[in-house]
Amino acid sequence: MNEITQHIKKTLSAESHDAGTRIDQYLSAQFPDFSRNTIQQWIKQNAVKIDGHSTKNKYILKGFELISIDVKIEQAVSDKPQNMVLDIRYEDSHLMVINKPAGLVVHPGSGNPDGTLLNGLLAISEAQRMLPRAGIVHRLDKDTSGLMVVAKEAECQLKLIKLLKDHRIERTYFCVVKGVINKPGRIETFLGRHRSQRTKMAVTSKGKTAISHYWPTEHFQHFTVLRVQLETGRTHQIRVHMNHLGHSLVGDSVYGNKNRVGASVNSELKDIIRQFPRQALHAHKLAFTHPISDKQIQVTTPIPDDLCQLLDDLHDLDSPQSENDDFEVEFVE
Repeated sequence: MNEITQHIKKTLSAESHDAGTRIDQYLSAQFPDFSRNTIQQWIKQNAVKIDGHSTKNKYILKGFELISIDVKIEQAVSDKPQNMVLDIRYEDSHLMVINKPAGLVVHPGSGNPDGTLLNGLLAISEAQRMLPRAGIVHRLDKDTSGLMVVAKEAECQLKLIKLLKDHRIERTYFCVVKGVINKPGRIETFLGRHRSQRTKMAVTSKGKTAISHYWPTEHFQHFTVLRVQLETGRTHQIRVHMNHLGHSLVGDSVYGNKNRVGASVNSELKDIIRQFPRQALHAHKLAFTHPISDKQIQVTTPIPDDLCQLLDDLHDLDSPQSENDDFEVEFVE
C-alpha cells in the first residue's frame, strides 16, 4: 500500500440559491470524489474557512460567502497500477474519452479488488496517480459499455465535475427495451435508494430529481431500440426509468425480470433474450465544451458486437416495424 499527498487549495463563492444549505453538504456537492465524513474532518481541522474564519459542520450558508479550502490529504492507495489496453477515443493534454467495454468495473470494491478501469488509469502516468480516483469524474455500471470522460489534471477534473453537475455534458445512450414504444417521451421522477434492497435505486416520492428523454429509433414486434439522453445523471437512471415505464432493458437482471419474455415471442428469440448476458445499454455519445480550451468536443463510438448481434437476431426473428440508422455513425473528433 502506498500513500500520496494531494494538496487542495481552492476558493469558492456561495450563490444565493445555496442559502439554507449546511456547509458540509455544500462541500460534498463541490467535491463528490470525497466522502462527507472526509469533508467534515477538513472542517474540524480548520482547513475550511468562511469569509476568513473557521467554521463548523452545522454552519448554514446565507449566500455569497467566500469559502476557502486549504488541505493536504494523505491518500492510501491500495489500488495498484495495472497495464491494460484502453480504447481511448479522444485525448489531449487535459482529458481523455475512453470507450469502456462491458464487464469492466470502474472502481475497485467488494468482489473486484483490482483489474478495474481505475487500475488501468493508474498505470498511465504519475500525474494520473496523483488525481482523486485517477481522474474519473463519472461512472458506468460494470455491464454498461461506452464512453466516459476522464481528467488528466486537477483543474480539468474539478471543471468536468462542475459541467456534470450543471448538466452541460450531453450523454446519449443506445438501448434495447422490452415492449413497443411508439413515441418520443420525457420522464421526470425522484430517485432514491430502494427501501429494502440498498444496492438498488427506485422511483420514490422524494429524493434526487432524475430526468431522461427518449426517442424510439427502431421498432420490432416485441422490442424497441431507443436513443436516450440524460438531463440528469443519477445512479442506474436509465435502467430504473425504463423499468418504471414498463419497458425494462433486455438483459437487465436487477431492474425487471430478465427471464420474463412475452408469450408470443419466437421460442428461439426467447432463448436469446434470456441468455443475453448484460443489460442492453451502451453510452454512445458525449458532447461538451472543453473546460480548458472552450473547444466543442463530440465523441461517438460504434455499437459493440454483442448488441449488434442482438439487433441482427431481432431483425431475423422479430419482424422489424421501422428502421432508423441514427446509431450507425463514425467516430467524431
